[in-house]
Amino acid sequence: MSDPIVSVPETPLWFWIAFTAAVLVILAFDLGLTKRRNDGAIGVTEACVRSAIYATMAFVFAGGLYLFRDPNSAVSFVTGFLIEWSLSVDNVFVFVLVFAHFMVPKRLEYRVLFWGVLAALVMRGTLIVAGAALIEAFHWVLFVFAAILIFSGVKMLIAADAEPDLARNPLLAFMRRWMRVTEDFEGSKFFVRRGRAMWVTPLFLALVVVNVADVVFAIDSIPAIFAVTSDPFIVYTANVFAILGLRSLYFALAGIVHTFYYLKYGLSLVLILIGGKMIANGIFGADAVPTEWALLGTAALVGGSILLSFLRPAKEARPHGWVPGTPLMEEPPPRRRER
Repeated sequence: MSDPIVSVPETPLWFWIAFTAAVLVILAFDLGLTKRRNDGAIGVTEACVRSAIYATMAFVFAGGLYLFRDPNSAVSFVTGFLIEWSLSVDNVFVFVLVFAHFMVPKRLEYRVLFWGVLAALVMRGTLIVAGAALIEAFHWVLFVFAAILIFSGVKMLIAADAEPDLARNPLLAFMRRWMRVTEDFEGSKFFVRRGRAMWVTPLFLALVVVNVADVVFAIDSIPAIFAVTSDPFIVYTANVFAILGLRSLYFALAGIVHTFYYLKYGLSLVLILIGGKMIANGIFGADAVPTEWALLGTAALVGGSILLSFLRPAKEARPHGWVPGTPLMEEPPPRRRER
């Protein structure tokens, strides 16, 4: 059995710090711009423009890796970014369900996603560091990651049409049982004080569900990118660029995400493909399945599933916020009363 680990360039600590600082500046600027312009609500056109800007930034970063590091780092980053970005589309499905379940006002959705992104950066950074340390110490962990990917891909393929039932979610049941939860929203607050007691709002519950969903998705996405490269810096930066564009991606796709009927099938096959690549490279050598092949395969599966979705005969129009599995309504459900 060949050693699946190849040497990677050493990344100076200052580069990690500089990159993270730049990301925080971008987030602060993005949040401030949104608040000044439209109090958190983002239109589809603006969301598409922002998504394009974040994607352009990612490819410019890849160009910098190509010029100042090495071509392999650039190809690994682009492949990892495409995988992470593709899998992040699945997050959008969950966000639509969460916001519809809690009837979150449109102007507050961006607030939940902003704090969700910050939490995701911390959680994924921690998982990446832990994963890199495990791989460095125990090379066989790659085969565990491969098994996770293949299992997740098969499970997603079988349950592609299933939708999570948030009404019976055990986490929400636990929080409602052990926390004081206000009946309505309290403006944009996650917490409010009533007398001497601290209460949480439905907005906080939505934030918790979004963060937990991201942890679940990270269990798939992080092993997937470790199949492409064992360089922690490439893994981290590809994740960060995918997460940065996630909020804009949500607002761009929220109204049409239900039309991507075959996308989950494509994503499940991507997980199986990447898991197979990881096993093949672990057995036959690090270059048995080149990264370029994984890039082409991922692009073909994701692009093909989206194209097939658009070619699928149109169904009944579904209003924004419609929850799969429930009857279509003439009017959307009333929103919670804000205080």
